Amino acid sequence: MSTINYSFPDVTLLITHYNRSSSLERLLFAFKEQQCKFGDIVVSDDGSLPEHLDAVKKLEKQYLFQLITTPENKGLGNNINKGQDAVKTLYTLYVQEDFVPTSAFATHFEDAINIMSTDSRWDMIRFYAYLPYPYLKPFNRGFSEMVYNRWGLKTMKLHYYSDHPHLRKSNFFAKFGRYSETLNSRKTEYAKCVSFIQKKGKGLFFDEFKSLFIQQNSSTEPSTWKEKPWRTSSNPIIILIRNIYRQVKYNYDVNFKKLPG
Repeated sequence: MSTINYSFPDVTLLITHYNRSSSLERLLFAFKEQQCKFGDIVVSDDGSLPEHLDAVKKLEKQYLFQLITTPENKGLGNNINKGQDAVKTLYTLYVQEDFVPTSAFATHFEDAINIMSTDSRWDMIRFYAYLPYPYLKPFNRGFSEMVYNRWGLKTMKLHYYSDHPHLRKSNFFAKFGRYSETLNSRKTEYAKCVSFIQKKGKGLFFDEFKSLFIQQNSSTEPSTWKEKPWRTSSNPIIILIRNIYRQVKYNYDVNFKKLPG
């Protein structure tokens, strides 16, 4: 266990949860074990089954967080919206329940807070991704500025915003709008990516992006998202068609389309 206390009074830890109470417990325990103390913790539940909600209510007494519930599943957008509405601090650390912070997290998160509190241009700082953001400009303390390259051929450029763990200003909605509550989770995130670019969002990306969080899904609490085959196919023809389609769609949506949310 860490012997250093890390206190972040201006930060609320916002966790979205759905039917993975053991994963939530693991996440909360990891922050406690690393002596990370936040100004507040908000757990936003998306209509979990009774056995999971009962378990979350027991965790609420143990970890003293705000539990925000809904009587039925309303999707990712609603879950983030109602959770963010409960945040009262200047900054929000957004983490989904299936992530676990590593022992390296706290010191680098401290750097991120210092950067954001002294340099007002940053809207968010990202700590995790499946792949590195493709267009980066070195900044400071192991972080790089994300640069949106309209004509760049790497389609991951659109993921200027991501639902993966990140720090953001808590007035995020004022600039980038609320999350859509009419789309599935992938399209909800896509709409926010487009909005973030359209509204000139600025963000940093942690260079060692696999070192601060680990995403863990067990067989008893698996990921609920299933990819469509065409998105992951290694067929060269499908890859070519997929990349051309994405380039055209991304540039059209960013420059001409108003998406919900």
